[in-house]
Amino acid sequence: MSVVQHASRRGEITDPWLAGMLARKPKKLVAVALANRTARRVWALATRQEVYRARAAA
Repeated sequence: MSVVQHASRRGEITDPWLAGMLARKPKKLVAVALANRTARRVWALATRQEVYRARAAA
């Protein structure tokens, strides 16, 4: 919830996925979706035993 609140208060959303979700959905639903997205990433990294590589800024 803190990521969603911070992004909506500051108006500085660097993730296009998050910006699109906040434009279409309620904040609490976006927070749950973001948590699920993060959990999927962590699970994928753990099962493949890989290191997280952040995407390069466009």
